[in-house]
Amino acid sequence: MSSGTRIVLLGRQGAGKGTQCLRLSRHYVVPHISTGDMLRAAVREDSALGRSVEKTIGGGGLVSDELIIEVVRGRLNKADTQQRGYILDGFPRTVVQAEALDLIAQDLPLLGAVDLVVPRDLVLNRLSVRRVCRDCGANYTVTGVVRSPWSCDTCGGDVVLRDDDTPDAINRRLDLYESQTAPLISFYGGTQRLHEVDGVGSQDEVFDRITEVIDRAGGGS
Repeated sequence: MSSGTRIVLLGRQGAGKGTQCLRLSRHYVVPHISTGDMLRAAVREDSALGRSVEKTIGGGGLVSDELIIEVVRGRLNKADTQQRGYILDGFPRTVVQAEALDLIAQDLPLLGAVDLVVPRDLVLNRLSVRRVCRDCGANYTVTGVVRSPWSCDTCGGDVVLRDDDTPDAINRRLDLYESQTAPLISFYGGTQRLHEVDGVGSQDEVFDRITEVIDRAGGGS
């Protein structure tokens, strides 16, 4: 497997990015860097940063470009990403962040951005039935009557509906995606680094499509 895979995974919330990033991380033996996980960790620590983040994401908003760029810069400067590469999940969300990423990664340039294409109505349905472990972040899907209390099979933590998975918050996040993040498609397309992948299908089918385009881009050699 390649030790130099440097990929951004794009797509609407609920498109399955987190699941695919974990699989890609294992497949290419590189770190999966989730800005959402890093920010939720700050919330759990109840720091000033965490309280600010909690207020923002609880209302369906996005943290500032300046804050998230600094978080990512610090992570990408660590030895594992410098030596092995990374799969970025949740960053960049705006063109400003994408331009900053190009500067951060100028010595080891990004190989490309994979856009996981899933229709809005489908992700709305997916998010409405999603539940998340408060402690380890494991995802679950409601398939019938919701258990109460619901304990995580992995760590025993509480499985809950995230504040940003309520219908109003979901729609606000998707509207923000359309207005702020969708322009990344043009940004990466204009530099021939964009690879669109159909995100509808089984996890295995989608994974095979993604690895095919990454390997073509040179990330699997």
